[in-house]
Amino acid sequence: MDRTSDSLSRTLSALADPTRRAILARLSLGAATVNEIAEPFEISLPSISRHLKVLEGAGLISRGREAQWRPCRLEAAPLRQVDGWLGRYRRFWQGSFDRMDGYLHEITNAPPKGGKQ
Repeated sequence: MDRTSDSLSRTLSALADPTRRAILARLSLGAATVNEIAEPFEISLPSISRHLKVLEGAGLISRGREAQWRPCRLEAAPLRQVDGWLGRYRRFWQGSFDRMDGYLHEITNAPPKGGKQ
């Protein structure tokens, strides 16, 4: 499979940058213009625009048109895809932690959480 056409890879690549994650955190509060998004950052507007282009390419944001403004909005679908992918590993780790919890309680002779014995 071509990695550039793989939407999960594009999403994870976009999320790898802390500035882009901060932009998404801002957009989780509601739509914002480029100037509003750029306000807390000490980088240039062209740099913010490049970050927005990456986020838009990954489907994580969309840009609307309202008069002369182009507000950016968070798009949740790619994040749901990442959550679904991580869910398989979450189940694995939860099972591993449950087994470890049982073993630790067994060797310390204490009842495990939830009252199971």
